[in-house]
Amino acid sequence: MSLRDSLPDTPSLERASACEIQDENGNKVTFGSIIENKKTVVVFIRHFFCGVVEQLAAIPQTALDAAETKIVVIGCGDYRALPQYKENANYSGSIYADSNRELYFALGMDIETTARTPAGEEKRSYVTQGFYTNLWNSMKRGPFRDPSLIGKQGNFNQLGGDFIFGPGNTCTWAHRMQHTQDHMEVADLMKAAGVSLP
Repeated sequence: MSLRDSLPDTPSLERASACEIQDENGNKVTFGSIIENKKTVVVFIRHFFCGVVEQLAAIPQTALDAAETKIVVIGCGDYRALPQYKENANYSGSIYADSNRELYFALGMDIETTARTPAGEEKRSYVTQGFYTNLWNSMKRGPFRDPSLIGKQGNFNQLGGDFIFGPGNTCTWAHRMQHTQDHMEVADLMKAAGVSLP
């Protein structure tokens, strides 16, 4: 198993559990409190205009309930960008901000790059637009729509990843992005979590 997909060790999980992140109202919560009571699929996004969240938003709540699973999205931007991002992505689930990236680093997401899908590698299904089209649309839906959000989207170079935690301080699945279009396919992530999609 590569470092990209290796599970966090116990010290890393303990560090991550103690990390404080912010909800959309700016309230601080520990990461451990989010995963303690239920199996939790956690998707760490690069910035607050990431297309994969639209696919997560389409997962039926009934399918999640049947698998006793919840979805949490965490970004590295400012918490004040969260409400608009949820609206843009039509996402009604839990979302948090880790603006100092302490949680990202605790879980081994330490790559910063703007590299896209390498030649010869198939693009993920959530990558539906070219780079410049995606950038333009992201700007229109974010900073251009609300100039107060300029600079609050998070570090565009910071790569995220996809994990399955809990219940409790455990991790059963890990995938750390290696380039900017490297989230797991949502269908594969849900299958790993035991969520049956229609």
